[in-house]
Amino acid sequence: MADGTVLMAVAERPDDGGATAGQLARIAEELRERGLRVRWAASAPDAEAVLRTEAGLAAAMVAWDLPPGGTEEPGGAAVLRGIGRRLQDLPVFLVMADEGLRELPLWVSQSVVGYVWPLEDTPAFLAGRVATAARAYQEALLPPFFKALRRFQDAHEYSWHTPAHSGGVAFLKSPVGRAFHDYFGERLLRSDLSISVEELGSLFEHTGPIGEAERNAARVFGSERSYFVLHGDSTCNRLVGHFSATRDEIALVDRNCHKSVLHGLVVSGARPVYLVPTRNGYGLAGPLPPAGIAAGAVAQRIAAGSLTAGAVSPRAQYAVFTNSTYDGLCYDAVAVARAFAPSTPRLHFDEAWFAYARFHPLYAGRYGMSVDEETFPGPDRPTVFATQSTHKLLAALSQGAMVHVRSAPRAPVGHERFNEALMMHGTTSPLYPMIASLDVATAMMDGPRGRWLLDEAVAEAVRFRQEMVRIGRRIEAAGDRPPWFFGVWQPDEVTDPVSGALLPFDEAPAELLTTEPSCWHLAPGADWHGFPGLTDGYCMLDPIKVTLTCPGLDARGAVSEWGVPARVLTAYLATRGIVVEKTDSYTTLVLFSMGITKGKWGTLLDALMDFKQLYDEGAPLDRVLPALVAGNPARYAGLGLRDLCREMHEHLREARLVDLLDAAFHRLPEQVAPPQHCYQRLVRGGTERIRLRDASGRVAAAMVTVTPPGIPVLMPGEGVGTQDGPLLRYLGALEAFDRRFPGFGSETHGVTREDGTGDYLIECLLPDGPRESAGPVAPAQRRGEEDARPVG
Repeated sequence: MADGTVLMAVAERPDDGGATAGQLARIAEELRERGLRVRWAASAPDAEAVLRTEAGLAAAMVAWDLPPGGTEEPGGAAVLRGIGRRLQDLPVFLVMADEGLRELPLWVSQSVVGYVWPLEDTPAFLAGRVATAARAYQEALLPPFFKALRRFQDAHEYSWHTPAHSGGVAFLKSPVGRAFHDYFGERLLRSDLSISVEELGSLFEHTGPIGEAERNAARVFGSERSYFVLHGDSTCNRLVGHFSATRDEIALVDRNCHKSVLHGLVVSGARPVYLVPTRNGYGLAGPLPPAGIAAGAVAQRIAAGSLTAGAVSPRAQYAVFTNSTYDGLCYDAVAVARAFAPSTPRLHFDEAWFAYARFHPLYAGRYGMSVDEETFPGPDRPTVFATQSTHKLLAALSQGAMVHVRSAPRAPVGHERFNEALMMHGTTSPLYPMIASLDVATAMMDGPRGRWLLDEAVAEAVRFRQEMVRIGRRIEAAGDRPPWFFGVWQPDEVTDPVSGALLPFDEAPAELLTTEPSCWHLAPGADWHGFPGLTDGYCMLDPIKVTLTCPGLDARGAVSEWGVPARVLTAYLATRGIVVEKTDSYTTLVLFSMGITKGKWGTLLDALMDFKQLYDEGAPLDRVLPALVAGNPARYAGLGLRDLCREMHEHLREARLVDLLDAAFHRLPEQVAPPQHCYQRLVRGGTERIRLRDASGRVAAAMVTVTPPGIPVLMPGEGVGTQDGPLLRYLGALEAFDRRFPGFGSETHGVTREDGTGDYLIECLLPDGPRESAGPVAPAQRRGEEDARPVG
């Protein structure tokens, strides 16, 4: 274990000259000789600063009479409370002066492991007590697998198994290999081990330290069982879909889904019935509307589906939807589960961006594993899966992910059978550092420390949101520059639930915004969010997912005479080293993860102010976006930033791109063939790439996903429609935009751009094939199955 740090929170400084100061200095020297560092703090504010910045604390010595920081309680009390919020089980020794224990509040004895009167024992003895407690704390701090991996590595055993680099030794035999070894370091390479290391356990048999780590994750994340997955949430989605629905069974699929959900349909052979989310004027995808997931509405969609006639049962076996959405919209999980329960026995929350939800009260009841026997008692409760990209917004290595399962009697999940699906999609050559990172990410969120980490992320997001509003108001009030600024997609006002007072967002107490979920609810009919058909409390905006809004369009779809398209803004931000998560026509998304700091979001504020100044002064484009002009001199030479924004805004307004997007996503194409059939044709040469102008009446063979907004606009097996239909008009408008504004093109998966012309090409089934292949006829006994048939 790395050397730890001891916080010495006492009023005396080592060089004060008094007897107590001298004795504390000698204790500190003894601690250093035992391999521990010492951080001094002479007041409660100093100690709290150490708690915020020093994650390597292994013990603390805190004086009860420490000078306070503006509060009436003793400084030692404030520090003890801070330690309790931040560092669970940290060994704390209370440094006493003349006061006795009887004067201390009763709660203090529960917060400390011992008491120290500095002048009554030798420095060596007192330092030994602290050092012993610190070492025990450090050892207990390590989660199961990470602890076992460290012990194995510390044994310095020779490697006689794969991988062939043998702990990095092979790299040292080549110049380029040596460069690789030196860059990543011996420790990483020594921990890259084979599954032959029995004492570390098995990822597929869930034994040993790996199994213990997964069981610990189940406890921390609130599941019945949790599984580590090493290929990201995409693999999690595929394996859950593969397990939950078999060939020719019906799956209810949120149209706002990740492409990996489609891949699960291809593997399983299930027949999708797509559920359509709401949309607002910005083009942002909202939640599935409550009316759209009610039993009657789902039954109507199944009955109307052109693929469901060939299904083995009229009942859906599985439903999957995104929670939270890319833009931070999260559901009332129990309400959604109750709504879906009559329609399906298995419910899958794709929580790729929401692994942290259980660890902060703002999100209570908003995540899949909150649907349990207490919140949803009775026989109708569905089995719930939650798939999470742990690495996205928790501290795990890239690709680290988990599947959490809470089984229900109507569709029980047998571990052995689910494990078969896991083994189909997993690897027999796992990267042990990745497993360790999942283990550590779990431990970081366990207990008060998880709440503290999220408190900080939420608080920084709230500070940034409020500061954006204040800057906008200051610019408008100053009158010395054009009165515009970027906005933030959030409520204009919030209600204090205690007083009932309506407060402007930027004037609301930060504590209210960081602790009261109702401040973030999407109130039915509210103009700020623009989504129709919501009910009170059904959906909430996640404060750490911050959507910036640009002038030109609002949430109701009203277009202004002038505007600043978001693609221009994000191109400029990239020149400042600020890479955003997602860009739509007039919005851009930034994430306030646990790694955010005031300095980090302060640079974003500065860049936004600088963009405004450059726009207002009509700065030349070759000064603002020099690489863009250099790469496209014939198109952009001589233009100013304001000229480009005006041209792009007018093009978007005249092309009605957001309206076309809305129509394309609300009027779903006709389903002609199951996704699995399309994939079979694709790999056997039964498809061709054709231009949009030739695609009328054809059937798509591959998914088309446009970013923005990052949602599938066309699924395999769906008809492309007519030339004047919503889909081809929308894709044609994107094609025209890309031609007119090179360097700002959409990221479109499933579309190939033809060299020279820039024409969009999409993959379609050859017209001579059958319109549908339902596969082998199902046995007669399967056709009468009810949704209670267990899988697993």
